[in-house]
Amino acid sequence: MEDLDSVARRYPRRKLSLSGERKPMEVYDTPERPKAFSMDSLEFFFLIAQYFREALPLRLILLMIACQKAGGQIRLTQEEMATVLDVPRSKINEALQEIRGHGIAFKVRRGLYQFNPPYSYRVAEFIPGTELVEAEYVQVDQDKTIAKIRRDENLPDLVRFPSLEHMREAIEELRKKRAEERAARRLARAQRQEEGSAQ
Repeated sequence: MEDLDSVARRYPRRKLSLSGERKPMEVYDTPERPKAFSMDSLEFFFLIAQYFREALPLRLILLMIACQKAGGQIRLTQEEMATVLDVPRSKINEALQEIRGHGIAFKVRRGLYQFNPPYSYRVAEFIPGTELVEAEYVQVDQDKTIAKIRRDENLPDLVRFPSLEHMREAIEELRKKRAEERAARRLARAQRQEEGSAQ
């Protein structure tokens, strides 16, 4: 083996270290969702935290992220969503319609939804083996799923060509409206005080 100085000169932009052994990543998982990771857009999280005024759509989005399979598909019925979140099924239906209306996810068929890959996407998952079935590592590249979605002309444009711009605009409109309402309340309060002091 070469000495470290020689290796460092050969790779000047690399940091060399023998300080410690790399530890495995610590992650909570369960047998049903082992080593389950998704890639999530931070901009998506940032905007939905501002946009959704009610908690249920946000809770439902988090549940769907947690239940994704490799390729971004979510195998959950509305009844199962309602049971997990402990809310009536009718409320789940309303929240789902709102989420789907923004192109965040779409229904493939009953009990099967697809997350829009630019927002949240599980690239891969490890499926442990049993006595009868070998362990399997499933990987579905994001670009393949995006290409498939874009080809499907039956899907709404907001699903095929996602954009968060409408949410940004809606947030600005809401803030502007609230600022106007606050200004109107301050003016009304000032007028009442003025009338009270005139008497």
